[in-house]
Amino acid sequence: MASLRGRRRTQSTDYWPGFVDAMATLLLVIIFLLSIFMLAQFFLSQQLSGRDTVLNRLNTQISELTELLALERANSSELEDTISGLQASLGDATSERDRLLGLLDASSGSAEAAGGRAARLENLLDDEKQISQRALAQVELLNQQISALRRQIAAANAALEAAEAKESESQTKIASLGRRLNAALVQRVQELSRYRSDFFGRLREILSQRSDIRVVGDRFVFQSEVLFSSGSEEVNPDGTGELDKLAEAIQELSLQIPDEINWVLRVDGHTDARPLSGSGRLRNNWELSAARAISVVRYLIEKGVDPKRLVAAGFGEFQPLEEGDTPEALARNRRIELKLTER
Repeated sequence: MASLRGRRRTQSTDYWPGFVDAMATLLLVIIFLLSIFMLAQFFLSQQLSGRDTVLNRLNTQISELTELLALERANSSELEDTISGLQASLGDATSERDRLLGLLDASSGSAEAAGGRAARLENLLDDEKQISQRALAQVELLNQQISALRRQIAAANAALEAAEAKESESQTKIASLGRRLNAALVQRVQELSRYRSDFFGRLREILSQRSDIRVVGDRFVFQSEVLFSSGSEEVNPDGTGELDKLAEAIQELSLQIPDEINWVLRVDGHTDARPLSGSGRLRNNWELSAARAISVVRYLIEKGVDPKRLVAAGFGEFQPLEEGDTPEALARNRRIELKLTER
C-alpha cells in the first residue's frame, strides 16, 4: 500500500512541473505578442505623425479609417482584459494545484478528483490557447488595415501632386492670357491714340485758327464764349458754325475707325468758380456745365452724329485749368472739352 502511494506521488510530481512550464510558456508568448503589437502601434503612430497635413485635406476618408482604428484599439483593449483574465485564471489554477497537492498528501482517494480537476484545467488551457490564436488573427487583421491605410495615403499624395501640377499649368495659362490681353489693350489704346491725333489734326484744319480753341493734353478745348452767351446753356449763332465743322469732322472720323473699337466722344462742360445768381432756371454751376454739355451733344445729334458715340458730362467749377480769380484764369476755366476715348 505504501509502495503504491509512493508511485502515485511520483507520477503526480512529474506531471505538474510540465503543466507549470506550459503555462509559463503560454504567458511569455502572450507577453511577446503584446510587445510586438505595442511596438507596431508605436511605429504606426510615428509614421502617421508626419502625414498630418495630408490627413487634414483628406479628412473625409481618414475619418472612416480612424473609426476603424478606434474599433481595433477597443478590440486590443478587450484582448488586454482577456489576458488579464487569463493571468487571473492562471493564478487560480496555481492555487488549485497547490490545494490538490495538499489533498493528495492527506488522502490518496482525492487523487481521482484532482485528476478530474486537472482535466478541466487542461480544457481551460485549450480555451485560452484558442483565445490567444484569435488575438493573433486580430493583430494580423490590424496589420493588413494599416497597410491599406498606407496605400490610401500614398494614393492621396499622388492625387495631391497631380492637382498641384494641374494648378501650376492653369496659372501658366492664365498668365499667358493676361499678357495677350494686355498686349491687345495696348494695341487698342495705340490705335485710338492714332485716330485721336488724326481727329485733332483734322479739327485744327477745319476750325478757324482762334486762340480760344486749342488742344490741352488729350482733349480739344472750346472756350465757353465761342459757343454760349454768358450764363446761358443755348448754343449761340457763332457757335453753331463751329459745331457744324465739328459734326463734319466726327462723321469723317466714324468712317475711318474700325467697328471693333468701341469709341465715344465725351463732351465735358466746365465753369468758373463764380456762383450763379440763383434767379434763373439753373441753380448752380454744376447744372450750367451739364446743360451746356448736353446742348452740344443734342446739336451734334441733329447734325447726323450717331448718339451712341456721344457722352455728355458736367463738372461745374471743380476741375479748373488755372487757380485764381483773375479774369484770364476765370475765362480759361469756362470751357467745353472734347475727348475721344473708349467706352
